[in-house]
Amino acid sequence: MRRASAGTGSARSDNAPAPALVAISHGTNSPTGQAAIAALVAAVARSRPDLTVADGFVDVQQPDVAATLGALQVASAAIVVPLLLSAGYHVHVDLQNETAAADRDTHVSHALGPDQRLIEVLADRLGEAGYRAGDELVLAAAGSSDARAVADCREVGRMLAARLGARVTVGFLSAASPRLGCAVAAARIRNPKARVALGSYLMAPGFFFDLTAQVGADLISDPLLVPEQAPPVGLVELVIDRYTEAAASARRLAARAA
Repeated sequence: MRRASAGTGSARSDNAPAPALVAISHGTNSPTGQAAIAALVAAVARSRPDLTVADGFVDVQQPDVAATLGALQVASAAIVVPLLLSAGYHVHVDLQNETAAADRDTHVSHALGPDQRLIEVLADRLGEAGYRAGDELVLAAAGSSDARAVADCREVGRMLAARLGARVTVGFLSAASPRLGCAVAAARIRNPKARVALGSYLMAPGFFFDLTAQVGADLISDPLLVPEQAPPVGLVELVIDRYTEAAASARRLAARAA
């Protein structure tokens, strides 16, 4: 956890310190994935030295959400920013339950996606992987049983198609349809002379990214976060914006309740 004095944060009232920014990611067993997420949280903390920035996980790693919130200073309010690309069960249920049980004023921001800054990072990663016009493009998403998360991913597919001027098919690695392997196979049937490019709509290396190598695409972009590279500025800004939006919403709710 990175602590700071009250400072001059944009998300605080005149008489109270700014809420802590609590960045909660899914968690992974992948050391490279862990390093990539840690680098993003560190970059957020450097960008907002006036804030207390802490990190935790909804699954796999520790500390969990309750422990992360419990480790904050006693009087500190908190804004939980899910480092998740879509708003599924973790955002709508797990994090809501955890924050409701917290011993402090706690609010949950929107998930990171959909957002144009994610589209720009996706486009950059595809360019780095060698994507070119004329390739069949499939967007690889983790998948969710929550229809709202699936809709978020499909919206990102539409946004990426508009950004690149290309057809984009969204394929899912779990829970939703079409499954990624089926989406890649359909792209080959549709255009047998074209390469199939896979855009990884995944935060960091880990279990799901490893699965993308098994579906037979001709090229696969890196996930949004790459351990040997600094986190994209747009992603850092997006995390901070989600915090700022949620803090402003919390202030409005408090004002109406007063």
